[in-house]
Amino acid sequence: MAYLIPSLRLWLVTLLVCVVGYTLLVLTFAQSVAPFRANGSIIIVDGRAVGSELVAQKFTSDRYFWPRPSAADYDAMGAAGSNLSPTSETLAKRAADTVARYGATPANPVPADLVAASGGGLDPHISRGGALYQVRRVARARGIDPAAVARLVNDGAIVPGGPFAPDPIVNVLQLNLALDRVKP
Repeated sequence: MAYLIPSLRLWLVTLLVCVVGYTLLVLTFAQSVAPFRANGSIIIVDGRAVGSELVAQKFTSDRYFWPRPSAADYDAMGAAGSNLSPTSETLAKRAADTVARYGATPANPVPADLVAASGGGLDPHISRGGALYQVRRVARARGIDPAAVARLVNDGAIVPGGPFAPDPIVNVLQLNLALDRVKP
């Protein structure tokens, strides 16, 4: 019993320092250094939140670029990869349906990132090659010159890993918002 009161005091101090103090310190630092990122990277268009740079959204219209498939059906509350094995018939059917949706052929194979879900199921980026693969469909649906759509893809491509990961990627939401600003 002699150790109970000092132990409770130590627990309370540790709780205040490690949980409350540390959380406030990190939150204050993040809000002062990078408030856009600290608040979820929410993109606002005409005063309305349209999505986050960090979470994929479902686009199904031919007028838009489509993101990677999502095992979580693009629900951030259920972010998770699929637990289906590579030999799963369900996974094979889903991949076959996706390949058919893109109209892929042996002569024009679909890029792998457009068929396979990311680890968390919410990756907001696709490869530049995956975006360029969709240019003709999007341009045709919008009545826009495919070269103009390809320019949007190339202008929006980033290389986040520099020389360590040199493959460019494109944020699907930002690319689709840029498309909406283009007049046919």
